[in-house]
Amino acid sequence: MDRAELADFLRRCRTRLDPAAVGLVVGSRRRTPGLRREEAAGLTGASVDHYTRLEQGRGSRPSRQMLAALARALRLTEDERDHLFHLAGEEPPRTGTGPAQHVRPGLLMILDRLHDAPAHVYSDRGELLAQNALATALTGEADPGHNVIRAWFTGPTARRLYPPEDHAAQSLTHVAQLRAVSAARPDDPQLLALVRELRSASKEFDTLWTEHRVAMRRAERKRFLHPVVGLLELGCEVLLTADCGQRLVVHTAEPGSESYERLRLLRVVGLQELGADGPPDAPGDLSPSR
Repeated sequence: MDRAELADFLRRCRTRLDPAAVGLVVGSRRRTPGLRREEAAGLTGASVDHYTRLEQGRGSRPSRQMLAALARALRLTEDERDHLFHLAGEEPPRTGTGPAQHVRPGLLMILDRLHDAPAHVYSDRGELLAQNALATALTGEADPGHNVIRAWFTGPTARRLYPPEDHAAQSLTHVAQLRAVSAARPDDPQLLALVRELRSASKEFDTLWTEHRVAMRRAERKRFLHPVVGLLELGCEVLLTADCGQRLVVHTAEPGSESYERLRLLRVVGLQELGADGPPDAPGDLSPSR
């Protein structure tokens, strides 16, 4: 690990990044260009102290997960990401089989500009790669790489955000999409391992898997039971990257609708009413009667 070169590279990448390009409000008191250290730390999910130590060449060797988070936060190209990994003494991720885990800066720029629409970037295996602030306010904070399909079938809280009567359709959509992806990439070891894990851990998943239904998620409507603003009925548009390995999922509400007003309220409330562990067991008092 070359601490001095890593520190220099991080500083230069941070200072050349336009705050507006990552969705931050630009104030009038900025005396230096680029992001502040605390802003860069926030985008990576690291503490300010940990990030500062990396920039000062005093930090411990960053994990591969941390390096991937730094690459996303600083909007690095694939070549710059590889350089970052090399400076840290790590081999860069290789695509091989399966979708690339590095979200291109252009796609992240689109994500950041969707201020009034919750938006996520997923791999076709169901891994969360990035999300904007409103998506975090809607579904809760999750670490990059969090697999929504695994969480749906094995996690204790993933279904709390959706009306119970929608659970069966959501389960079928997850499995049918994973079926389609597994047929397209039968030699993907991570995909094979995920299917084996879920068939063993979830009877529901195993039953749906044996039905052999196939469907790729595209446009649909989804309902969310948010603990602060209540029921949201949102359109869901799925935009594929050129190689179809990553998906930009955007949720929108019809202007003038009750869901539209609640989404506007959610944008104001943000994460203030959400606990650190995400949505609570049941919606709060603002949930509508159903």
